[in-house]
This record gives sequence, structure tokens and C-alpha cells, in this order.
Amino acid sequence: MKTYTIGIVGATGAVGEEIIKILEEERFPAKKIVPLASANSVGRSIEAFGKEIPVLETTHSVFKEQGIDIAFFSAGGSVSKEFAPSAAESGALVIDNTSHFRMEKDIPLVVPEVNADDIKAWKKRGIIANPNCSTIQMVQVLAPLHEAFEIKRVDVSTYQAASGAGKRGMEELVMQMQKFFAFELNECEPQVFAHRLALNVIPHIDVFLDNDYTKEEMKMINETHKIMHTDFALSATCVRVPVLRSHSESITIAFKHKVQAKQAQEILKNAPNIVLMDEPLNKIYPMPSVATDTNHTYVGRIRVDNFDDHILHLWCVADQIRVGAATNAVRIAQKWIELQD
Repeated sequence: MKTYTIGIVGATGAVGEEIIKILEEERFPAKKIVPLASANSVGRSIEAFGKEIPVLETTHSVFKEQGIDIAFFSAGGSVSKEFAPSAAESGALVIDNTSHFRMEKDIPLVVPEVNADDIKAWKKRGIIANPNCSTIQMVQVLAPLHEAFEIKRVDVSTYQAASGAGKRGMEELVMQMQKFFAFELNECEPQVFAHRLALNVIPHIDVFLDNDYTKEEMKMINETHKIMHTDFALSATCVRVPVLRSHSESITIAFKHKVQAKQAQEILKNAPNIVLMDEPLNKIYPMPSVATDTNHTYVGRIRVDNFDDHILHLWCVADQIRVGAATNAVRIAQKWIELQD
């Protein structure tokens, strides 16, 4: 079996750490792991495949010097903008977790369960973009239903965990809850989020645009159209909730054809990397506590609209650090290897 030298830009961050875990779990054919980060992290080490490996500085030349075959980028858009082209020019496949390249026409935006064939276009720039976390879990659900019933419109409300804002977001929520139990919550000044997140929900993720949608909401719309090669109507409302990890979504889908809940359940039950949890009378339905630290998207509360049998409502949950970032990135690499064989 061919093995690959893997570079991880942002290896000391939350997504970088998760990529390493998933590579280990999947027994990825890694010849060597090269952890990369900013100059501030040089001198640190990470553990991967049973070895302590020193962190190297991300430079334009390090990809060629280390013979990197696959470079995962998860250190922020500015880092990807500067260094991803150098990695690609060295001959590496770049899989970028940031938003920087997602909407560029000649760079594929990939969720392997939905549009794996788009990976074949990677040679144009040497880069494959990883979609937004909320988009990934949604299109995994939408794609098989679209194939069966043809989607006309989607309305989604997201309930996004603190971890969507990285380690600092989780730390801020934990600190605020500690302050609450110490009767000091009013002393908390939010640093990461627009308002206090503990015991609150915030209908505001990313910056507001001229159309009164946020950038996060428009990412879901635009990325879904690019991934699914469709242009059906889609509206999103993205909300931050006081959950540490795993995003939830309430999705309403209008189809061109009539739909039955049992049909949808059967389709989703057999869809790749989806777990059906739909026994509400037995209190079985997806929750963040179920999805966290897993590589699946969980779907439940599937029901046909009371007034229109062309409309379906459902609820889905996925670990956005894994399914919404690291797991999808590794799956792209695995599919890319398959296509090379």
C-alpha cells in the first residue's frame, strides 16, 4: 500500500488536533506526520501515531523540504491565503478547512457523500476546499432526499455550539457557567461572542451583511448550491446556543413531489454516514450529547407538514469539529487516494 507524508497546518489548534485523531482512528496510510504552526508554536510537540513529533514553522518552503503529499490547512483564512498556493505548487494536495477558497470557481468544494466526483478537478489549483461546518451536515441530509423527491426550497435554523468559535469560545462558555454558580455572572464581559452565551441564545454568527443576513447564513446558502449543483431557494437563520460541542439544525424542506415520513426515514437510514434516531415516543432523537466525538450525522423528528404533503420537517445533529471539519477533510483525502488508484 502506498503511504503519504501528511502536513497539518494548524496542528496545535482544535481542528488540527482532531485531524490527527481521525487519521489514527482510520489507520490512514501515513508515512510521516509533519505538524506545522506559527513561529510561536515552534518548540512544542504533538503526539501522533504513538510518536512525539516536533512542531515546525509554516513557511513557503517547508512543504517541498519535507516532501509533503497531502497538506491539511486549519489555521485561519489568512494563513491559507499565504501558504496554501506554495503547498500546492510543491506538488501537495491541499485540503483547506477555512472559508478562503470555498467560492472560487476553479476550486472544488467537497462533501464526499454528496459530490465526490468534484474531487477530480483538484489538479486545476491543487486545492480542495472543505465547506462550512453547518453546510456539511445539512447537505449530507438534503442530497439523498433531493434525489428522491426534488427539492424546491429549504429553510434551516441552526443551533450552533460554542466550539464553532474554537477553543476560546468553549473556554468563554465554561468560564461564564462557573461565574453563574459563583453568583458572579453579571461580572462577565463577553470577549468571543457578541453577548453573554451562558443561559442565553444569540441569533448572530459572523458579521451582518447588507441583505440583513449574516455571513454565516449566506455561506450555507451559497455553499449548498455549489456542492449540490443546484439553485433551489434556501434561507438560513444561524443561532449560537450554550452548548459546548456539536451543532443542531431544524430543517424544513419543500419538494416538487409528495413525500411520506416513512419513505424519508428509509432513504436517510441507508444514506452514507447518517444515523437515523427517530423514535420520539421513546424519547429517541438526535442531541449534541449523542453526536459529540462521533463521525456521523444524526437525523430524527422526521415528519410531514400538517398542511402540505410536499413539505418535510426534520432535525439533525453532528459534531462540527469532526463531521463539520476534520472528518470531512480526512474523507476527502481518502476519496482522493481512491481516485488516484
